Amino acid sequence: MTAGTRTATNTVTTAPSGPTEGTVWQDIVGQEPVVATLRGAVADPSQMTHAWLFTGPPGSGRSNAARAFAAALQCPQGGCGSCRECRTALDGTHADVDIVATEGLSIKVDHVRELVQLAGLRPSVGRWRIIIIEDADRLTTYSDAPANALLKALEEPTPRTIWMLCAPSVEDVIITIRSRSRQVRLRTPSPEAVAALLVRRDGVEPAMAAYAARAAQSHIGLARRLARDEHARIRRHDVLALATKIQTVGDALGAAADISTIATEESQASSAERDAAERTRLMETLGADPAARTQPPHIRSQLTALEKEQKTRATRFTRDMIDRSLVDLFSLYRDALVMATGAGTALVNEDARAAVQHLAQVLPPERLLIALEVIGTARERIGANAQPLLALEAMALELRLPR
Repeated sequence: MTAGTRTATNTVTTAPSGPTEGTVWQDIVGQEPVVATLRGAVADPSQMTHAWLFTGPPGSGRSNAARAFAAALQCPQGGCGSCRECRTALDGTHADVDIVATEGLSIKVDHVRELVQLAGLRPSVGRWRIIIIEDADRLTTYSDAPANALLKALEEPTPRTIWMLCAPSVEDVIITIRSRSRQVRLRTPSPEAVAALLVRRDGVEPAMAAYAARAAQSHIGLARRLARDEHARIRRHDVLALATKIQTVGDALGAAADISTIATEESQASSAERDAAERTRLMETLGADPAARTQPPHIRSQLTALEKEQKTRATRFTRDMIDRSLVDLFSLYRDALVMATGAGTALVNEDARAAVQHLAQVLPPERLLIALEVIGTARERIGANAQPLLALEAMALELRLPR
């Protein structure tokens, strides 16, 4: 029975287990039940369905699991990790594996309609046509139109086409989509597992890998960045240092501005080289003279469209960096609560123990709980498209320490 005609189910079936080293599954750490389920679907067509929903906390490896699954489905050996099908599927260049990695704040309905048309085509070189949407939760950021456009493709599946949707939780996807998808739930891997991956895959020193995995709270992508990028470690240190300095209204407004500035500067530093390269490549493609004082209308329109896309991408990246800063700040108050209550749980910010002790000494446990709620509220507001600086200012005012 083909993927396009089988009804989706949420039943998890036992699957082949065994070593994953040297296969497409080797970088999916701490997700043994998920890997077993996916390997079972690859080995047994009766376990396949036309739509899969990968959910799990940020950094748990949702997108990596979907890519590995796609590679295993295209691989003649079921995911050897070394053949052309595996390599191209994993890096996003396989002709029949399309990966949607959203660079804006939402996925537009026109883009979804293009994907639905693509899903109607037969595979060109592989066994399946696979479409991976890495941020399926962004289908409904501002309206349900994109999700509704996708729903029709899931209701009338095309044979040999598989949809793989990734989202933080099932609640982030509308019920009509998740009810037509087989759900695969990932969990947060242990810091030890993430550290071992950094050592094995990226050649990071064990001590640095352990620090990065702990500081990133097992977020695999962020741990890799912290381990390899000194500027990212400095940014995190600067954000954590703000918590012990907020006493007055002026301090609060200044801290909010600092978080916003840190995120904006990192966004600009990250995108400057990429934006310039994209502009150069576009000019070459269009045969334009980069030294010309003015460009023909058709070239100007293309450049304007590119600049708009880059601005949208920068806006999302800045918001993501602000959210990451708030997660770091949240972890500091969490550590202070652990210390104040004597819970005995390991600290996330062992390297910032002095700041943790300070907060635990000047704030009672109930005030630390309020601080955690305030930070969570700020994240929700920014996620709902509130003006970031205003949300940060409201948060910082609530985080003022007693003089």
